[in-house]
Amino acid sequence: MMLVKSFLLVRATRNNSPSVFRHLLASLGLPLTLIIVVFNIFVFTTLTRNLGTADTDLVPAATMLSRLLLIAALVIFVDRFIVGLLASYSPNSELLRNSSSVARGIVLVFGIGLLVLLGTLGVSITPIVASLGITSLAVALALQPTLENFFSGLQLIIDKPIRVGDYIELDSGEQGFVEKIGWRSTWIKMLPNNMVIMPNSKLSDSKLINYFYPQKELSVPVEVRVHYNADLEQVEKVTLEVAREILQTHEWGVPDYDTFVLFHTFDTSSINFTVMLRAKEYFNRFWVKSAFIKALHLRYAKEGIRIPYPIQTINLDQEQLAEEMTDSESPLAVLQMGRRASP
Repeated sequence: MMLVKSFLLVRATRNNSPSVFRHLLASLGLPLTLIIVVFNIFVFTTLTRNLGTADTDLVPAATMLSRLLLIAALVIFVDRFIVGLLASYSPNSELLRNSSSVARGIVLVFGIGLLVLLGTLGVSITPIVASLGITSLAVALALQPTLENFFSGLQLIIDKPIRVGDYIELDSGEQGFVEKIGWRSTWIKMLPNNMVIMPNSKLSDSKLINYFYPQKELSVPVEVRVHYNADLEQVEKVTLEVAREILQTHEWGVPDYDTFVLFHTFDTSSINFTVMLRAKEYFNRFWVKSAFIKALHLRYAKEGIRIPYPIQTINLDQEQLAEEMTDSESPLAVLQMGRRASP
């Protein structure tokens, strides 16, 4: 029997074996050992019964031990097989990659259910059920937050508002990449390389922005100001040339994006407009915008297009007139006017 086990485990390590069959054989290590022990117990009890040397107390004990070992072997096999499949197929499946942690928790639930079903085979679980029934209400109340987070995690996986690898922004302002959706909480890695651990129940009830949904590409608006004396047709032409060059040459720009310019404001010292760029990801928009601003500033200098400083004009004549009117209304001025008017 041990030779058969060794042969099966060697077959499990072959690369040309089908993936499911390989995981099936790899999960038989400890369970197969338990089955071999059960087989040896069966052979021993059968021989002692046939030879008439069986102990009346030994046979029932051996039978009960065999049942327990078989149940343990089955539960261990199911747990290892499902967890192995999840670990193998998670990198290639978006659903499994997002729900691997929750799925491992479900495996435990199925294992408990399997033990209950196996109770119908003759293993008495009535004392266990009776003892759990006494404290079921207290346990349910104690596990209420945990169960709420667990089912909220299932909701996040099924509804898919976020996925592992998405860049999101929480309603509290934190931003980061989704690292893991667990059975109790979701882990979000922020740009400073720290982690935000958010309970699933709060995350499912909060408002968030997913910058990777429905796609990773996003528009990058850039605000620009030019002088009132500038030729706006030339400004638009030069700006579009620079924008198209950046989008085609920058590693994180979208080369086929049809960029455009929109003039929108007569400001106090400038005419303002918006240039719309396109980046491959939200996190890359900072570099695309920086490269565009540097190239545009250099090109404007060559073309003689002025970017004005903010200007505030003070009307000195009006300020002097206001001061004279204020002085004329002072108490001293009124007193002097009264003295002049008296005989």
